[in-house]
Amino acid sequence: MIPLVKPFIPNYDELFKELKIVFDSGYLAESQPVYDFEDNLRKLLKLDYVLAVNSGTSALDLALKLLDIREGDEIISTALTAEPTNTSIANTGARIIFADVDYETGLISSESIVERITPNTKAIMIVHYAGMVCDMNSINQVSKKYNIPVIEDAAHAFMSKYNDSYIGKNSRFTIFSFQAIKHMTTIDGGLLTLINQQDYERAKKLRWFGLDKSISRLENDIKESGFKYNMNNINATIGLVQLKYLSENVLKYIKNGKILDKELKGINGLRLIPYYSNTEPSYWLYTIKVERRNEFIQMMQKEGFVASPVHLRNDRHSIFKSNITLPALDKFYEEFVHIPCGWWLTETDLYRMINCIKKGW
Repeated sequence: MIPLVKPFIPNYDELFKELKIVFDSGYLAESQPVYDFEDNLRKLLKLDYVLAVNSGTSALDLALKLLDIREGDEIISTALTAEPTNTSIANTGARIIFADVDYETGLISSESIVERITPNTKAIMIVHYAGMVCDMNSINQVSKKYNIPVIEDAAHAFMSKYNDSYIGKNSRFTIFSFQAIKHMTTIDGGLLTLINQQDYERAKKLRWFGLDKSISRLENDIKESGFKYNMNNINATIGLVQLKYLSENVLKYIKNGKILDKELKGINGLRLIPYYSNTEPSYWLYTIKVERRNEFIQMMQKEGFVASPVHLRNDRHSIFKSNITLPALDKFYEEFVHIPCGWWLTETDLYRMINCIKKGW
């Protein structure tokens, strides 16, 4: 069975050689390999400030802490996402206000965001779902008009683009995930990107209990309580090796996704997802809308391919239920499905899947 997700592991000999150096060094927690990993990502994504952490969820927590989100505040978010997007908000005590999606894309609707803004709105959480980039032209306008910061949850969107640049430099905060099944894995890990130095310096301390690692622990004076969110040298070393294999992992998703964009056009009962202007997806999951979805999934299963919606819309969890209606999401959620797109698909697999879909279901 061809899966929807599968971790890419680099060449074992090279990987274990580098890991042995870390183990032999005696320094396993956060030190130079973490800073080297950050430096490589900073250069790759062409960013000024990046902070490696132990998960994408930790990066979300830090972004919310940096905005001083607390009980009584409201955060506008989307229900079409993995749960950590919204559990991170819930953990602050803030109220989650779900905006509807754009029915064409399944991504958060800027028009719906505007409808949800109140004097208590302290941030807008957007999700570049499945590697597709939100309508940042419109969202940037909303953020500027109402002076509300945006957090970009790009856990699915490593190396996606907006305005010909990699995601990560547009909003005050962007988060990435290097969890086991993402484009590129460090087994577990994440990244917070920031656009101003003040946030960055504060985040560095919050990552490690509130301590300043640039000076001796005995000279430290914690002025703000932080977390144990640092990335360790083992995960960072895995990441450094992974970065040498981008053409075999992340760029393979993009190559396959572009083939699917071309080959799946015009198929009866199937609609492609349009991409917003000035955006380029990284295709972590290839998303389509189909008629008779259950029959489509059954056909794919029979042919040896996993197809699934993957994520339960978050407003169906008891802790997130609200009286807000989301008619566009209601419609989109009944039609969308993800199909394999990643590095593990051979050219033969890819075109066999395409031909199966073209035959109908």
